[in-house]
Amino acid sequence: MNILVTGAGGQLGNEMQIVSREQKNDRYFFTDVCEGYAKLDITDLRQIREFVKEHEIKAVVNCAAFTNVDAAETAGEIVETLNAGAPENLAVVMKETGGLLIHISTDYVFGREPYNVPCREEQKGTPTGVYGLTKLHGEQKIIATGCQYVIIRTAWLYSEFGRNFCKTMLNLTATKPMLKVVFDQVGTPTYALDLAKVIEKILCDFSRESKESQNAYYPKSGIYHFSNEGVCSWYDFTKMIQMMDNECRVSAGREKTMCNVQPCHSSEFPSPVTRPSYSVLDKTKIKETFGVEVPYWTDSLRRCISNISISTSV
Repeated sequence: MNILVTGAGGQLGNEMQIVSREQKNDRYFFTDVCEGYAKLDITDLRQIREFVKEHEIKAVVNCAAFTNVDAAETAGEIVETLNAGAPENLAVVMKETGGLLIHISTDYVFGREPYNVPCREEQKGTPTGVYGLTKLHGEQKIIATGCQYVIIRTAWLYSEFGRNFCKTMLNLTATKPMLKVVFDQVGTPTYALDLAKVIEKILCDFSRESKESQNAYYPKSGIYHFSNEGVCSWYDFTKMIQMMDNECRVSAGREKTMCNVQPCHSSEFPSPVTRPSYSVLDKTKIKETFGVEVPYWTDSLRRCISNISISTSV
């Protein structure tokens, strides 16, 4: 099966490149606007049609998005274009060709209504800012096309690649004597490699269903939630990052970081966007539908930090 991955230069796109190397029966095409990748403007419907036809694409994994939450408030139409218009274009072409669109969405589609239990897929979206609103629009536009789709909402994504909270905290705890991190925003970190493996599992399932079933429509189409297991605040996340980094430093014979990490309220860091205070995702549906086993967040974080430690010491 030929698979297109958009936004290949980002965190998830890089992890998709890693998991793709283990798949001998699939052929991947990685595109992005940055150097080193084939160029494909997903805001241009004609370009998508031509690319899909030329390369006989049967599935698209859309990792591309406008993800700067604060900047989205003043960036203008480009946010809606990238987060809603572009996914709609991909969905239209997959509808025309009978392919599958796997689209990555976010916990930021929630947040305005107060709640303290994990969010389920059918829960109404109540975004608090432009980023979450445009991502919700993207979901709605995909569904409206009638294509075969799997929308995966995820949260607090981090990896060895690109800029993310984990890498930022590794740097800050190594260079600052004291650091304040909010404790009143709670969710679950997600290692992008774990998400990439789930996406690969879904692609394999779709390929098998397409060969074995007479159904014209993928019966597992729908919205799903995926993050790692467990719950923590950004403060807890940072403390665990520092602890695991120090473990790696000690084993490598380097000095431990001595940064004093302290909890604080969100109000101490004014932002143009009110972030969800509780955005834990219920993953029951994706586990039951695809037989997914979800790692606990600290186990995945340890693997990621170990990988970062190895890459920086080489």
